[in-house]
Amino acid sequence: MANRLPLSALLSFALVAFTVEADNEAERRIPHRTARFGASSGGGPWLTSMVMWFNCLRWVPEQGIAVPEVERLAGTKTNWNGMQRWGHIFFEPSPSDKRAKPPQSAMIVRVTARGRVGQEVWRGLIPEIEDRWRERFGAAAIEQLRSWLVAIAGQLDPNLHDCLPILKYGLFSEGPVSARGAPGRVDLESLSLPALLACVLLAFAVEYERESVVSLAICANALRVIEDDGTRVRDLPELSGVSKEALAMALSFLMKRGYAMVQPEVPGSKVKCLRLTAKGIFAQDAYAKVAASMERRWEERFEKAAVEKLRRCLESLAADGTAGRSPLFAGLEPCAECWRSNLPKPATLPHYPMILHRGGYPDGS
Repeated sequence: MANRLPLSALLSFALVAFTVEADNEAERRIPHRTARFGASSGGGPWLTSMVMWFNCLRWVPEQGIAVPEVERLAGTKTNWNGMQRWGHIFFEPSPSDKRAKPPQSAMIVRVTARGRVGQEVWRGLIPEIEDRWRERFGAAAIEQLRSWLVAIAGQLDPNLHDCLPILKYGLFSEGPVSARGAPGRVDLESLSLPALLACVLLAFAVEYERESVVSLAICANALRVIEDDGTRVRDLPELSGVSKEALAMALSFLMKRGYAMVQPEVPGSKVKCLRLTAKGIFAQDAYAKVAASMERRWEERFEKAAVEKLRRCLESLAADGTAGRSPLFAGLEPCAECWRSNLPKPATLPHYPMILHRGGYPDGS
């Protein structure tokens, strides 16, 4: 088992690949603006990733809805200030609230006219991408994957949200908060494939982080790729599949907590190298051990056959998550107008999604 990829990595490969493919298609269809590449034809709100649909836009009806109700329905918080600043939503006081300046938590949230365009695209796009996967990988393979995800999700905490949350400080994943009263998923079969993947992956992350002082996101994407004699900082994005910005947050945490240090590759060199301390080496070793131990517990809790068959479905779909071997890369080629077409092609998919406040992109972009 020690030679196998963690189940969380396999789940991540599939979820990230689905998200990137959906994001690329949404970018092509939705009028939008970006920082580096300006505005698309017709302009529009700031471009965001699929997770912002899941944790915000899909819950806001045309007539508006109270902010706490969105968080209850989504089961997680969104980047309210960002979504407003980016032009997707706006706030207005509740008619019953007579205060001069009510707090945001007491406001009604509504979608802007341009935000509604995005809503319509996302509403139909996710099932469309899932149909693409059926054509590309085979309907039977996708239905088997869905069935084993449902089998495990049905035994999880019903308050687990069906999207990954924006990572907290230290890049930890926030699990269900009972005070929100998030509704249980009555019909798991009706959930989309990315929702099922996110639900099971989040359950794994929350359980993992109860036993680890370093988040799964940092362990899987940063600690994992650091060699015994150190790794060049400039090589980390290619090795991890994660953006420089997300890695900067991970490295800041590791260095502040004494897990790693950045030094010249050789004395006098301008090339920076990340090296683990003894504490960091221990945490790196613990990542594989805790993940393997968790999977064994899941086999006992959810039945070994269910977990093993889920693993086999994911391995068939994702292989090792690298560009040269993973079938998932067949759907990741961006069109010429997409911002990802201006970046180096990724060598690997992230071993855990880096969902940040920057727009929810799964690689932290």
